[in-house]
Order: sequence, then C-alpha cells, then structure tokens
Amino acid sequence: MPSVAVKLYSVFFKLLLRRRLQSRLQSLSSDQSPSATSFGVSSRPEESTAPPNPSFASDGVATKDIHIDPLTSLSIRIFLPDPSRLSASTPPVRRNSFPSHPHPVAPSPPSDPNNRRASFDVTAAYTGYLPTSDPRKRVGSRRLPVIIQFHGGAFVMGSSESAANDLFCRRIAKLCEAIVIAVGYRLAPESRYPAAFDDGFKVINWIAKQANLAGFGKSVGSMDPFGASMVEPWLAAHADPSRCVLLGVSCGANIADYVARKLVKSRNLIDPVRVVAQVLMYPFFIGTAPTQSELKLANSYFYDKQMCILAWKLFLPENEFSLDHPAANPLVPDRGPPLKCMPPTLTVVAEHDWMKDRAIAYSEALRKVNVDAPVLEYKDTVHEFATLDILLKTPQAQACAEDVAIWVKKYISTRGHELSY
Repeated sequence: MPSVAVKLYSVFFKLLLRRRLQSRLQSLSSDQSPSATSFGVSSRPEESTAPPNPSFASDGVATKDIHIDPLTSLSIRIFLPDPSRLSASTPPVRRNSFPSHPHPVAPSPPSDPNNRRASFDVTAAYTGYLPTSDPRKRVGSRRLPVIIQFHGGAFVMGSSESAANDLFCRRIAKLCEAIVIAVGYRLAPESRYPAAFDDGFKVINWIAKQANLAGFGKSVGSMDPFGASMVEPWLAAHADPSRCVLLGVSCGANIADYVARKLVKSRNLIDPVRVVAQVLMYPFFIGTAPTQSELKLANSYFYDKQMCILAWKLFLPENEFSLDHPAANPLVPDRGPPLKCMPPTLTVVAEHDWMKDRAIAYSEALRKVNVDAPVLEYKDTVHEFATLDILLKTPQAQACAEDVAIWVKKYISTRGHELSY
C-alpha cells in the first residue's frame, strides 16, 4: 500500500484539484472572445515553474524555451544532455538526420591534450558549438535521438516548464542520452479538443521543418541572416529526427497515441521525422463500460473517477462529450488506423490506478496484432507515481525511469532496430 504521507498528500491534492476543476467549469462564459480561445494558455500562474537554464552547470542538462507558433500559446522546452558527458562511442550519423551545422559555428576553446573531456565553460549558455576542436574527440557532433514528451494534468493544468516536469525530463534526457522536447500544449477549457492533440502534431511538423531548413542551409553552403535565424542551433547540431520517440504522461499519453496514429496516416508528409516507438505512462483512458479496476478503485489516490469525468467535460466540446470519445477510449471501433500499423508501445501502469485495466487492454490489443507492446506494472504505486512532484524522488519513480530508458534504447540505438513507423 502507498505510504501514509502519500495518502495524506492525496487527500489535499484531490481537494485542490476538485476546487480548480469546478472553478474552471464555473468560469466558462459566453463572452470569451474567439481570439483568446484560439490563442489559449499553456500554463497556470498558480503552478510552480523551473526557469530554463541554457548551460550544463547544474546537472549536465541545458534547457531553453521556444514559442513555436505565433498564433497560439504552443511552446516547447528543449532538454539537451551535455554531449561531453555521454558514452564515449560516437555512433554513425543515420540517414535523414539533421545535417551538420548550416550556420557558422562558434570556435571551440582550446582543449587539454591530457584530458579526453571537452574543456569548454559549462557555466556559459550553450549555443550549439562543438566542445572540442580535435576531430578525433568531437563528441559534440554526436547525433542524439529525440524524445517528444507530453505532460500530464488532466488536460487543464500542468506545463512543459513546471518544476516536476522539468526534473522528470532531465532524468529521461540523461538516462536515454537523448534530446527531450517537452510540449507546452494548450490547456482546457480555454482550448478544448482537438487543440492539445493538434499541438502535438504541430511539434512534429516543426521538427521536420527544422531538419529541412538545416538541410537546405548545408546544400546551398550558406544562408541569409533571416534563414539562419529560423534554424534552431541545438537541434541542428545534435538532433537525429529519424529516431524519435513519443512519451506521454497521464493525459499526455492520450496525446502521444493520437500523434502516433496520425503519423501512421501521414508518414510521407513529415520526412525526415520517423517515430520508432512510444511510451504511454498511466494513460488517461476511460470508457462507458466500466472495467474491473474502475469498479474496485474508482475512489483511488490523486485522480478519482468523478474528477476525471469532470476533466473530460472541460476538455471535450459539449456537443461531443462521451466517455467513448476516440480521444478517451482507445478501443472504440473504427478509431483507425489498423493497430498493426502502430509503433512499438511500452505501457506503464500503477497498481492503485483505476485507469490501469483499459491501458492494459489496449496493450493486449496491440500484442494480438504482433506489435511489441509490453506492460510494466509497479506495486504499491498510484497514478503519476513517477512524475508527480512529491513522488519524483521515490525509488519507484527512479526505477520506472530506468526501465523506460532500457526499453527505449532498443529502438533508438543505431546498432539496434533500424525500422521506423
């Protein structure tokens, strides 16, 4: 069973969440302007955030925030692990990866010949330069896979820059040795379905655009100042978009699964991005017909069933509300595309989560059509046990992140699986 501290925190969490959900529901008014609704919000002022830190000084991960859509509040936070601290072997650059620097690269500071690690200043803001001038030690040119992360929060709260999400993404970036792009999608009820889902796919298109811009810069040899300003230097220097993984947390898992399905339908439109796997951590799935876990654990810790239904009412348009909506129930008929076309899918569930049975059923459906879809269930855990602020430093949270990294590396290793979906 969860500890006494977790049980007590759960009581206060549910009280606060219920108050916020009811407040959001009551605040909906017809005088909200269309422009405000379309722009939306991607964070809440009452939630604690972690400022971006574009240096490797603190824990070996640099971060930056980018507002990628001028018409909406959609933003991302990039987490780049220090290239000089990653494993020494440099895998070959894969086909369809970002080309080498399409813009001038700042000269590297002199390196110590007796020290194999790069000798640049980790306290300075990282801009995309190579950490060493010696080509034989150019670990900074290593291409890293990209993990696209969607945070939780029942569609109505949370953000890519929250303190808890920042810590979780840093952990994943280091364990997977990958660039993590945390998506700050638009929240409900200001922006209802399909806004958050569309934002997920917009990020995929933005990554593809970045790769193509960098490729154009390399092909012509130089770019005008405007074109160069459009290129994201961290991605141009280090990202390999042919090895992308979707990682969704709670309601973010619903977004990740939607993006994966849409990518299967649109694979020729997003070259060179290739999604090779997805991770669904305690998905926010629900349905009209209750499962055994829903009957047994409906009043479970942190997110009980009634509050989740209220969150769905805030997220789905009034004329579309249904617990069997395709965004809510992954097993409704004719959801498309065929499950056999889906990428390998790791599902993480918690023992005391009422939503776990539907997530397990979805994983079983994928396995029936020969998709690699294992399930990891953790004992004595609750919904968001590996990502909630109070639980992030527990042994279960650390073990979960390590297990996810082990599985993900099967598909992002340049010496492992080469197929993409």
